Amino acid sequence: MSNIYTIEKKKIVLALSGGMDSSVLLHMAANQGYNDIYTISFDYGQRHRRELECIKKQVVKVLEKHFFTNVTNKIIDVSYIKEIATNSSLTNHSIDNPKIKEMAGDAQPVSYVPFRNMMFLSIASSYAESIGCDIVWYGAAQADSLAGYWDGSSEFLNSINQTISLNRKSKIKIAAPLLVMSKKQIIEEGVKLGVNFGDTWTCYSNREDGLADADTPSSSLRLRGFIEAGYKDPIKYLQQDKLEKIYAEKNCKLIA
Repeated sequence: MSNIYTIEKKKIVLALSGGMDSSVLLHMAANQGYNDIYTISFDYGQRHRRELECIKKQVVKVLEKHFFTNVTNKIIDVSYIKEIATNSSLTNHSIDNPKIKEMAGDAQPVSYVPFRNMMFLSIASSYAESIGCDIVWYGAAQADSLAGYWDGSSEFLNSINQTISLNRKSKIKIAAPLLVMSKKQIIEEGVKLGVNFGDTWTCYSNREDGLADADTPSSSLRLRGFIEAGYKDPIKYLQQDKLEKIYAEKNCKLIA
C-alpha cells in the first residue's frame, strides 16, 4: 500500500559559513520547499573561526521550524588555503584587518582571500554532482561586490556558471539569491523567517573578549543593515555604548 504522506525530495547544496547572509539563505531554502538540504562549510584556517560554531545552531533552528526537512552538514578541511593565501588578513594573522574608514578607493580589500569562492564553489559543485543535485546556493550579497570582492559579483556568478555548463552529463546551476538584496533587505527577510541573528558571526576580528569590532568592514556593513532595518544587532560590540546611543536615535528595536 502506498504511503500518501510520502514527500518528494527537493535537493539543494548550500554553502553555509555560519555568518549572517548564509544563515538567512539556509532559512530561505527551507521556506522555499527544499526539504533535502546539503550544507557544506569550509574550515580554511580563517581568523574568524567562531563562525563555524554557529552552523549547528542554525541547522537546529531550521529543523525546529520545518519538520519534514532534512539537513546534512559537512565541514570540509581546506586548511591548505591558509598556506597558499598568505596575503589575506583572514588567513595570515600577522596582517591587520582593514578598518572601514581606510578602505575608500581600495579596489580589493586586504581581507579578500584569493580565489576563495571559486575554490569553495568548485567543491560544492562536485558535492552536488555526486549526490545527484542540480542546484548550489551561496551567500554572495549585493554589498560584497560593492566592497571590492570580485568573487561575490554577478559577473563572477555568470562566468562560473558558463564554466560548469561544460559538464557533459550533470547540469548544475550556481545561484546567489541574496545578490540583488541590500543588507537591510537581508535582515528584514531573516526576521520574517525567524533567523536568530544572535547565533551568527560576521566580524573578521578574533578578539579574546568575544566582542565584535564595528570598525571592521564586515561588521560595519552588518550594523548598517540592522540600523537601516530599524533593529538592534543582538551581538555585542567593542563600541557597544556608542551603538546604544545610535540605536536610541534611530528608534531601533530588539528583534522579537
